Parts: sequence; structure tokens; C-alpha cells
Amino acid sequence: MGEELHDHDRGLSFDLPTLQRRKMIRLLAGVGLVPLVGCSSDDSDNSASSSDPSTSSSSAASSGSAECETIPGETAGPYPGDGSNGVNVLKESGVVRKDITSSFGSASGKAEGVPLTVTLTVVDAASGCGTPKEGAAVYLWHCDRDGNYSLYSEGVTEENYLRGVQETDAKGQVTFTSIFPACYTGRWPHIHFEVYGSLEDATNATSITATSQLAFAKDVCDTVYATDGYDRSVQNMSQLSLETDNIFSDGYDQQLATTKGSVEKGYTATLTVPV
Repeated sequence: MGEELHDHDRGLSFDLPTLQRRKMIRLLAGVGLVPLVGCSSDDSDNSASSSDPSTSSSSAASSGSAECETIPGETAGPYPGDGSNGVNVLKESGVVRKDITSSFGSASGKAEGVPLTVTLTVVDAASGCGTPKEGAAVYLWHCDRDGNYSLYSEGVTEENYLRGVQETDAKGQVTFTSIFPACYTGRWPHIHFEVYGSLEDATNATSITATSQLAFAKDVCDTVYATDGYDRSVQNMSQLSLETDNIFSDGYDQQLATTKGSVEKGYTATLTVPV
């Protein structure tokens, strides 16, 4: 399945309306027709650095501006598991959890790969991104080391690993324990997520506030994919770039995670999500 031409994100024709909308917003903002909410990005965590050659770290480049925009909207792809395309994992007991490496309920599979901890900080864009969204909820999912999505891909339709929901804390944060996803044919390595107004909304699969995707920097991906089990990802990565990916090609600064760590100790990926 990992080598198939996946339609996980349905291609450019499916996403063209979203891409055109985002480009129009940026165009209008450039001539002052769309006011943007101010937001400072002085957090030192947004500029990862390390003098230890055994670790890899990367982060989104700072634009140097004090503007804050809501997270770009993206397709959830055909395999969201939120009830919009077949199966709905959000209403199943056990989906609210931090560790998403293993399946829950009647399933028992576990996703293998380089350890990854993902922390998303949900903030209120209308207040200048300075106010955490406590009590919101995030549903996060991604493919496994082979490029397969649980519940949908051949061989893992009975599994529900690498999917989970959490409620944001007082800092607006949720943290998931997972594994580094593969690079499958036609898509840059990424993680999907949906933001809901509350945990109740999430577990009822209603009232999505935002749908977007998190991207990874090339140097980190290259390091991870040089390890056992990610062989297919090496070739797939060689045919892609963030600039040509059909989701991130129109801009990825807000979606490029700050990633730190090493293969031996695992990686951490952090991203601020204004909604």
C-alpha cells in the first residue's frame, strides 16, 4: 500500500478551491484589504538549535513580522476517520488518549517507528494569538511507517492506531506520543489534525473549528528515513519538495513544525495553531 499512488489528499484538483482561497487572502492582505491580527513570535522554542552533532533539529524560518493569521485550512484527505468518509473513530470509547502508537478497543496492533512526541498549542487568533484556547480539543492522525492509514489501508483496516483526541490544557496545549510518519508516494511527510471547540464536539464529530496539516523539515526527514523500516520513504522523498507538494506549495511557514531530537532518543515536534 505504501508504494501505491495514494489518494490520501485527493490531489490538486480536489484542493484547488482551498489553495485559491488561501492565495487570494494573502494577495488581499498585501494591499491592505484584509486586516490581520497582530501576533508576536518571540518564543525561543521557535528557533531550534543544537551543538550536538548526534541530534537533528529544524524549525520554521521566522518571517520577522508581528502578524498572526489563522492556521491555513487544508483537506482532511479521504482517510480522516471522523465520519465524513465512512468509519467514525471519534465516537469510540478509548479515542481520547495521549499515546496513539497502539490500537485501542478490540484492536491490538502497534505502529513501529522512530519515536515522536507532537505538541500543538491552540491559540485565539482574534486576540492576537496571545490567549490560549483552554478546553478546545484536537483530533490528530497520520500514516504509519509503511505509509498506511489505519481503518482504511489494506492490511490495517482492523487497526485504529495513530489516531487520538485530547482536550487542550490551560496553556492551550495537547501532546501526543506517536512515531515518525512515512513519506508515501506523492505527498510530503505530514500529520493531519482537526481542532474542535470542545471535547464534546470532538467525540460527537461535530462543529470542526479548523482542519489543517503539520509539515516536517527535510533534514529531519532525511535522518529518520535513513533508519531501518523507512526504506520506501527515501525514494519517495527524492521526488518531492515542500515547494512542489500539492498542499504546502502555496506556503508552509505556519505549518512547518519545530522539530528537535535524535533517532536514538526520539523527536519532539511543536506547532502553534491559531484558530
